[in-house]
Amino acid sequence: MATKKVAPAKKKIDTVALKAQKETEKQIKKVKKELAAAEKKATEYMQKNPHKSAAIAAGVGAALGATIAALAVSGSKKKSKKK
Repeated sequence: MATKKVAPAKKKIDTVALKAQKETEKQIKKVKKELAAAEKKATEYMQKNPHKSAAIAAGVGAALGATIAALAVSGSKKKSKKK
């Protein structure tokens, strides 16, 4: 009796899972396409504006470096307070 109820539920779950998988694959293709377009656009910008691109990269690197340094100092202060 329980088997009769399980089989239709399993079939429905399999159908829903297959639909979800197909939709996921569709969305992945869409994102890959958008990412490729963004990469092409960024590459073109860098080729047309190499000095601006270098300045932007330096700024981002400096900001990340400062953030990491601040987090490292903050972490070491917390450790020394615990001792």
